[in-house]
Amino acid sequence: MSYLGVSQSATGRRWVGLPASTERLAEAIAQAGHPLPLARHLARRGVSPEDVPAFLTPKLRDLLPDPLRLKDMDLAAARLVTAAQKRQRIAIFADYDVDGGSSAALLIWWLRALGQGATLYVPDRIDEGYGPNAPAIAKLAAAHDLIVCVDCGTLSHDALAAADGCDVIVLDHHLGAETLPPALAVVNPNRQDESGDLGHLCAAAVVFLALVQANRLLRDAGAPCPDLMTMLDLVALATVADVAPLIGVNRALVRQGLTVLARRSRPGLRALADVARMDGPPTAYHLGYLLGPRINAGGRIGAADLGARLLSTDTTAEAEALAQRLDQLNTDRRAVEARVTEDARAQAEARLADGSTLAWAAGEGWHPGVVGIVASRLKEAFNRPAVVIGLRPDGFGQGSGRSVGGVDLGACVQRLAAEDLLVKGGGHKMAAGLTVRTDGLDAAMARLDALLSRQGAADLGPKDLSLDGTLMPQAATLPLVAALEQAGPFGQGASAPRFAFPDLRVQYAKLVGDGHLKLTLGDGGAGRLDAIAFRANDNGIAAAVDRAAGAPLHVAGRLETNRWQGRETVQLKVEDVAVAAETEVA
Repeated sequence: MSYLGVSQSATGRRWVGLPASTERLAEAIAQAGHPLPLARHLARRGVSPEDVPAFLTPKLRDLLPDPLRLKDMDLAAARLVTAAQKRQRIAIFADYDVDGGSSAALLIWWLRALGQGATLYVPDRIDEGYGPNAPAIAKLAAAHDLIVCVDCGTLSHDALAAADGCDVIVLDHHLGAETLPPALAVVNPNRQDESGDLGHLCAAAVVFLALVQANRLLRDAGAPCPDLMTMLDLVALATVADVAPLIGVNRALVRQGLTVLARRSRPGLRALADVARMDGPPTAYHLGYLLGPRINAGGRIGAADLGARLLSTDTTAEAEALAQRLDQLNTDRRAVEARVTEDARAQAEARLADGSTLAWAAGEGWHPGVVGIVASRLKEAFNRPAVVIGLRPDGFGQGSGRSVGGVDLGACVQRLAAEDLLVKGGGHKMAAGLTVRTDGLDAAMARLDALLSRQGAADLGPKDLSLDGTLMPQAATLPLVAALEQAGPFGQGASAPRFAFPDLRVQYAKLVGDGHLKLTLGDGGAGRLDAIAFRANDNGIAAAVDRAAGAPLHVAGRLETNRWQGRETVQLKVEDVAVAAETEVA
């Protein structure tokens, strides 16, 4: 049965509430003194009453896995310690995204604390593509004793074979093949011979675990150890930006990392927070939507190493200069993205209307630095796996894909590469990259469509909107928002508390920014609530508000604290609306 009678909202979704069994669990949690809205959210997350205290205050020491659970970890950590202690020449080969940059920065800060430097190498997205390549590896190997590949390398068999006479360590999380590349150690929770229990870790978390084990070895030898807890801001940033699920140890890593970030002690992140005009205590939202995109902008349309350099610099002046450059690149990136998104969405809509399972699009000259973001937009719009490909004049296309929960896109892309339908491809469950011959594009996408369909992607439609209950505007207070935030951080795999506010009338509405809708909502009495609906012009919310023409609306969204000029107020981030008169009788 739909919640509040909303079977098809402005965004095309059915609203669903908590089942009776979950409501009973919520009541048991509330009896321990927790606000009922928080209790309902915890119950939806499956938290038992006895586990509530540990869930609300997750401790990293209780959740951090033993690094030695990962294969080759002993070899990797020992080799890192040897290289640092013997002052050997170390090169770090990193991917050009936030996860790669954060991973490289973690190693650089750790080595710096031991008085050791490292050479940073980040491949150019256009000229070199993703991951190690033989010329770069051969050049690094000739001048170094150790190469550490972070957030890449698991599938780079030929490239790593070029590291003649130089040890190679791979610290990665992308899906592995049946055979491993020629390296001293390949530490990856998504190796074929791993259990997969830690498969939700991003590369920076894998690097962090390697450094935990390295510190153990240093401690056993009576040597000083770098303080890893001060580096958790980098792990948190990578975890959120790489859309890793915020469950288990990931949740604890991000929570503690946000505390470290709030101290503003890392020059690069401090400078970037300032140019992004980040106000108030940092949250997962800031990591994913303010800091992450700016760091990614360097690898997307600028110099590939800008993000890693920003995160690893210990100089304020350099940090400020890099942050300003990344901020400008991010502005440029948004303009490029907007042009590609419009064309890609039209293609995807047409293909889905023709029965395609996959929302995909391809275009001449589409910048490879934005295809991943555009794929994310298509995935969000259609709740289907999405692939966006930029076609090059040389007869090849470079693309990125994003998936939805329960559909393993990375495995499908890897299978296409094994079948020679792709030049290369790989990734993980939620994201993948690929290179395809233009003349084989249709065949590759048809095969990918068929593989995804077997996983149930063809049966997906607009997602139901799960709600934790109903609130009235008077109940939306700052203390309630603070209580709800205890269940955070929120993000992939850990949706924020979401409530319905029934029968509200729009007292004020104004389009702001890039199609966002700012609202003041009232219940006909003293209750008022400020709200904002992002991309309201695109998702149907603005049209529904106009259609209501002053009639009551059911409004759904999450509560947050709005900070402006030193003042804090409650704001509703609107995710959906339904005109009350148009809803069915429940």
